[in-house]
Amino acid sequence: MPRRLFKRYMPDPASIREHKSLRFMGTLLHDPNLWHLNRHSVSRAMAVGIFAAFIPMPFQMLLAAFLAITVRSNMPISVGLVWLTNPITMPPVFYCTYKLGAWLMNVPARTLPENLTWEWISGQLSTVWQPFLLGSVVCGVVLGALAYCLTQLYWRWWVNRQWKRRQKKRP
Repeated sequence: MPRRLFKRYMPDPASIREHKSLRFMGTLLHDPNLWHLNRHSVSRAMAVGIFAAFIPMPFQMLLAAFLAITVRSNMPISVGLVWLTNPITMPPVFYCTYKLGAWLMNVPARTLPENLTWEWISGQLSTVWQPFLLGSVVCGVVLGALAYCLTQLYWRWWVNRQWKRRQKKRP
């Protein structure tokens, strides 16, 4: 894995633990898996971050941090992956999750007007929130599980490849 690249940009765990606004968390931030880059913590971080990215709620980063502490995954990766759904990608991603939820619930999906406004969204919210939430959770769970599995497979492939390269260099 490109571990050196990740380590270069990751925050120092000691500085995070000692930050005055995070001292109230006590020893919760002292778990090594929250900061180390190993196959298990990174795979769990991929699952947590992608799941949290698809949950339509404010403060997704707090959800990702809470879940990272709960499942002992790498926190910087978990929190960083939440930005997959940023203000630019959010409308198409959430529209697709709504369409998936409507399909799963077997209800007709509403079509978007040409001029999408907050008034239209707030007026339609009472009828679209259930398919939207269902589609978001299903996408989060499925894509999070897929990311977990793919990260595990990629990590094993990478370690195997490095091991074989070292074996070839031996006399």
